[in-house]
Amino acid sequence: MNFNSLAFRLIATLTAWSLIVLPLAGFLIYRLYKSDVQDAFEGEMEKLVNAIALDAMSTVGTEPSQPGNSYQPLFEVPQSGWYWQVKPLDDPAQKRLGSASLAGAVIAPPSEKGVTAGPGGVRWTLDKGPAGEPIRIVEIVDSLNHLSAAPRYSIIVAGPWDWLTSKLQRFLTRLTAALALTGLGLVAVALFQVRFGLLPLRRIEKDVAAIRSGEAARLEGELPLEIEPLQVELNALIQSNQDIVERARTQVGNLAHALKTPLAVIINEAREERTPFGGKVAEQAEIMRDQITTYLDRARVAARAGGIGRATEVEAVVVPLVRALERIHRDKGVTIAVSCPAGLKFQGERQDLEEILGNILDNACKWARGKVGLDVSAAAPEGRSPGRRLTIRVDDDGPGLTSEQRSRIGKRGLRLDETKPGSGLGLSIVVDLVQMYRGTVSLGAAASGGLSVTIDLPAV
Repeated sequence: MNFNSLAFRLIATLTAWSLIVLPLAGFLIYRLYKSDVQDAFEGEMEKLVNAIALDAMSTVGTEPSQPGNSYQPLFEVPQSGWYWQVKPLDDPAQKRLGSASLAGAVIAPPSEKGVTAGPGGVRWTLDKGPAGEPIRIVEIVDSLNHLSAAPRYSIIVAGPWDWLTSKLQRFLTRLTAALALTGLGLVAVALFQVRFGLLPLRRIEKDVAAIRSGEAARLEGELPLEIEPLQVELNALIQSNQDIVERARTQVGNLAHALKTPLAVIINEAREERTPFGGKVAEQAEIMRDQITTYLDRARVAARAGGIGRATEVEAVVVPLVRALERIHRDKGVTIAVSCPAGLKFQGERQDLEEILGNILDNACKWARGKVGLDVSAAAPEGRSPGRRLTIRVDDDGPGLTSEQRSRIGKRGLRLDETKPGSGLGLSIVVDLVQMYRGTVSLGAAASGGLSVTIDLPAV
């Protein structure tokens, strides 16, 4: 998944949202649960200490009485973590009472440690029990028969604090696991949702590629309502492109016919004059005819280049062209070694590819001693390039060119050797055609010592 994609943005947004919201929700749920459990735990302890105080302090004697109800069965189990204790505060010699679970141990009351009483005179603290375990202590101070002049006693109830923390820890573990699974589920569902929701865009991508390769003429099929306007506009754009190309072809053809006939008449009439003036007119008229032909060809190629739906099978052009060139140059014994995988397609007109390959291969055969190599390959696009690229390399085993000669070659009409037949326009035409298709032509030295021509063109 590419970072700069809609799918990544949607998934990343949901993931970030889940990483923020789910932990926050978990924290709030845990705090609420902790508050409820702790309130219930401490509320039970407060009920127990009030009940024990009422039972122990309501007496007809001068000392507190043993509570008649155990209230909590664990008060009878030694070092169970649940304890109660009644201890005199004014006179240490007075009677002290305690639960069986204390097993004779004494718990220091919070009031003796300077803990401030809260609402209702209740004191809370955390301490260690007889076995060293953490305990939560609640204390109230009362007097016999609840008389202000009577001796005061500290009545405490202690409960196991680790019971509460372990219960909270178990809940936290389960909550974390549940929220983690929820987050993973949300991301998985979002991934499926994004993939499923963007499927129509992938279909449009394939359909547009089919149009560019010439396999289809327009976007067909039913699409979601949100994307249907895009389909309509793309089809309109494709039709507009085709109309523009057809109009350009028509205008170029009309201009060619409109100019060639008058020029032919001028040339013929000038040649009939048999005078220097007539010769000059004929010469300039022929130059005009060549220029018109050149620029009309350029306009024709420009109208075709980049047109939607133009595709040419490379192998179908290479095979008959190589066969024809080998027959033409059979007196020299030139052989052309071809490496062209099947299925490669040039995004353009067949006749343009034939002209490009024909000029390059013919030039290589003229200069080769006996061997010419043709290698065709396709590479994936680099960066944000719109499509694949076709690389054509032609090597020969001829004398080759120096770097200075390679820099000069390709200019219209320039010939480095007048002994070879030709007009010097071949490579210039190739350069013009390739540039029309937004490609490049580069010259180098072949491994065999001759010239190496590399051409880059758009591929389907």
